[in-house]
Amino acid sequence: MADYLVIVESPAKAKTIGKYLGSRYTVKASMGHVRDLPKSQLGVDVDHGFEPKYITIRGKGDVIKTLRNASKKVKKVFLAADPDREGEAIAWHLQHILDLNPEEDCRVVFHEITKDAVQQAFKHPRKINMDLVNAQQTRRILDRLVGYQLSPLLWRKVKKGLSAGRVQSVAVRLIVDRENEIRKFQPEEYWTVDAIANVGSKKLISRFYGYDQEKTSLPNEDAVKELLRRMDNQALTVRRVKKSERRRNPAAPFTTSSLQQEAARKLGFRAYKTMSVAQQLYEGLDIPGEGTVGLITYMRTDSTRIAASAQEEARAFIQAEYGVDYVPDKPRQYAKNEDAQDAHEGIRPTSVHRHPDKLKDHLSRDQYRLYKLIWERFIASQMASAILDTTTVDSEINGAWFRATGSVVRFPGFMAVYIEGNDDADSDENGKLLPPVEEGDVLSVADVRPEQHFTQPPPRYSESSLVKAMEELGIGRPSTYAPTIDTILKRGYVVLEQKRFLPTELGEIVVNLLKENFNQLIDVDFTANMEQELDAVEDGEANWVALIDHFYHDFQKNLEEAESSLEHVEIKDEVSDVPCDKCGRMMVYKTGRYGKFLACPGFPECRNTKPIVKEAGVNCPKCGKPLLERRGKTRKVFYGCSGYPDCDYVLWQRPTGQSCPTCGHPMVERQSKGKVTVFCSNEKAHPHAPAFAESGSRKSS
Repeated sequence: MADYLVIVESPAKAKTIGKYLGSRYTVKASMGHVRDLPKSQLGVDVDHGFEPKYITIRGKGDVIKTLRNASKKVKKVFLAADPDREGEAIAWHLQHILDLNPEEDCRVVFHEITKDAVQQAFKHPRKINMDLVNAQQTRRILDRLVGYQLSPLLWRKVKKGLSAGRVQSVAVRLIVDRENEIRKFQPEEYWTVDAIANVGSKKLISRFYGYDQEKTSLPNEDAVKELLRRMDNQALTVRRVKKSERRRNPAAPFTTSSLQQEAARKLGFRAYKTMSVAQQLYEGLDIPGEGTVGLITYMRTDSTRIAASAQEEARAFIQAEYGVDYVPDKPRQYAKNEDAQDAHEGIRPTSVHRHPDKLKDHLSRDQYRLYKLIWERFIASQMASAILDTTTVDSEINGAWFRATGSVVRFPGFMAVYIEGNDDADSDENGKLLPPVEEGDVLSVADVRPEQHFTQPPPRYSESSLVKAMEELGIGRPSTYAPTIDTILKRGYVVLEQKRFLPTELGEIVVNLLKENFNQLIDVDFTANMEQELDAVEDGEANWVALIDHFYHDFQKNLEEAESSLEHVEIKDEVSDVPCDKCGRMMVYKTGRYGKFLACPGFPECRNTKPIVKEAGVNCPKCGKPLLERRGKTRKVFYGCSGYPDCDYVLWQRPTGQSCPTCGHPMVERQSKGKVTVFCSNEKAHPHAPAFAESGSRKSS
């Protein structure tokens, strides 16, 4: 019989650490939280110190019974939930339910699930940290007070089923505010003029910089005409050639936020998917020769700190694989965000010697891709800087100055392993090498290319840029980004179109209502300050009851005023020209998690819904009927024949609207790093086309 019981959150984690502890330990899973506030009532006594009323979560009775029985048969119980506020709270609830001595050292914390880390953690158990627990309780109570008292007001004044939240409402506000910026944006005209000169067999392309070395814009066509008159087919004289060396440093190891951003940019992962796959990598997977092992450190962190032992392992690996030149003189230290909680390391592989390619056959595709991203980012973060040779050539024609810039990588350094993605998808390290010229060279201008442009509005938020904005503004914490985004999509406040967030009419109405009546609640600075106060509770520097009391006083006052002053807001559904094929009513447009759809206004008598049919602009090569844009079960967009099920032709790339001049099949496009590649979808007719130009039947896909 075992001497000790260890309780973790998940069976996967239990399986992994069980093999490290031996037969004296029994490891069981609580399956997450076991107690929470009741769903049927507020569950917070606002008149008596905001005392929470916890109850056993429905469906957890058997789990608790099993844990109680097991706890009675052992000498000691260890609580090994995750090393954060949420994990501390789970441990505290388990301590209460199992009637464990609160003064006993029963809490075990480890930041990676490896044999050494787990065994060392069990040598140093500690008491439950009530400051951490109180920080989690404070967040939970604040969110309950807002959700359970503000949401019913929205039900009465707007429509049933709405919800408001301390963090989610601010996230929606960011999206609504950005949409308002886009609507108000007035594009401004500007021009560029490039002068192309031949230098031997190469071309020097220089862009107009300004007059008499002063930077000057070209706001309209008249300004361009004046420039062209000044140039008057004269030669380009090279006035200055500046060569310099530039060092580029690697990005820091991943935090939760940067991992979510980079996985969105490079892998197309939603934040929720990134965290789910990272959890699997952290809790442990079966690796031949090793058994079940955790592959990465804890994935909920806003710290970039790395353990000295991990740095030394990485440096030795880099020297062996790439050479001594790729190892910096001393281990890299990265600047700490002043709001970061430094309890955890940055996200890294538990061992650099588990190379992604060695594990590829033993991981799912998503696990492999995310692990590879984490491994490469960490290795690169410990490598030497890249060295680039940059050249700037300034030339002049009759007082009009032109500039050409180029850079080449002289020493790749960390870039040999990994280069950070960019939301704008433009890189200045494009390997552009300028032709050799010297000061005083006179070059004939072969061509002049004027081009009209218009300034662009700020882009809508992508998932990665929204996470970045939330982090920079201090809204939420690493563990809240993914569930917050998921919630605002589920509530229909925003939709994702072409991987960008758009607010729905409902989202805008709710945000405007909250701005007018609960401005503090939806204020970005207020929400960020609240996060700092929660951190102060965690550090033992603030009283959690006083924090809630201060917030609740103003919130309750605003609630009472809004209840009496707010008029009912009626949201009328937009009527379509599509009749319901079940009852004949004209269907209306509704907005769900994945965008607009058609629904019968006769609900609940008639529950008919239809997708909005969107033609792809090209016909099916098999039967000639139009291709339609559709979504599969995983919400991935594809283009299927409108003759389905008689015709099962399908494309997985976006059609351009043109047909291939060779075989007549639809031309399709792929966007990558801001560049669009167009190719024929018919692989058989074009064997050298990109491998991703798949087409086929719905059955096979």
